[in-house]
Amino acid sequence: MVLLNRRRFLKASAQSATAASLAGIPGFRLSEAASADDALESNPAARIESWIKDYTATSPRNSIRNSENEKAWEEPLVGFSGGDDPIFKQYKEYVGPFHWTPLEIFQLNYPNQSVKEEELTVISWILPHTEAIKADLRKRTKEPSEKWIRARLYGEQFNEELRKYLADNLTQAGHPAVVPILSQHFKMESGGPYGMASTWSERHAAYASGLGTFGLCDGLITAKGKAIRCGSVVAKIKVPATPRPYKDHHAYCLYYAKGVCGMCAERCAGNAVSKENAHDKNACMRQCMTTMRYATELGLEGGYGCGFCQTGVPCESQNPVQA
Repeated sequence: MVLLNRRRFLKASAQSATAASLAGIPGFRLSEAASADDALESNPAARIESWIKDYTATSPRNSIRNSENEKAWEEPLVGFSGGDDPIFKQYKEYVGPFHWTPLEIFQLNYPNQSVKEEELTVISWILPHTEAIKADLRKRTKEPSEKWIRARLYGEQFNEELRKYLADNLTQAGHPAVVPILSQHFKMESGGPYGMASTWSERHAAYASGLGTFGLCDGLITAKGKAIRCGSVVAKIKVPATPRPYKDHHAYCLYYAKGVCGMCAERCAGNAVSKENAHDKNACMRQCMTTMRYATELGLEGGYGCGFCQTGVPCESQNPVQA
């Protein structure tokens, strides 16, 4: 229950802070970025990708807010999937019956908008951690590094703003968009086949959009590795889907693909990952919550982080199966 309340708090905080923070960022006036944008209509994939990458590269909010004002994220990966992709209906079996299809979450937020599922696109992105942040945690075994906690706290705040920025740009350009995890309808559920899960999964959206597959610890392994965070927006716009270069949802994991590795299990400080039982979500959440006290001692009230399974492993910064 503590975790759920915290998640609601973080979501509410992000929603209330987003509009004010975006308005104060030089060079990102939404009316200019999205008005009469011919590039969006002629090549929507390229235009949307440029919005995401340019915002990440130039926004001062992409920071872990330490004395050096280091960046939280390197250049993103971007992918797209169709609102009518059958995989989203399959997620109701794999994740839980409560997991939204793109059409369901769009209609919840635009109940008076006429739309068909084939008119929708899921825009997904991957934010890779910087080498400095990964290197800092790579050396740790019990308590996460300060940089990692800062990236989890402030880097995710940036990710929230990026989601809202993209959705606002698209909406103002005549393509209504919704940020699923910022929707008032977003919540956690406990009735899935693998325990607690949310009504929208950023990692599953990324998988559908050709950006990566799952590892032993359930982390998403991408072309830029597993030390990442994901984001997504659902919009009423037609964008060609990114091909999924895999057929198996564990294709990029050395343990599943080749029967070797399992280093994420060795790195896990909470005994939440094992070769026998894969990922224990409850143990994982307990481990994350234990780091809140350490974060408070560092002066990062409300922060937490773990990430041991994402660093110091062969899939930290690459797809190890193709390396």
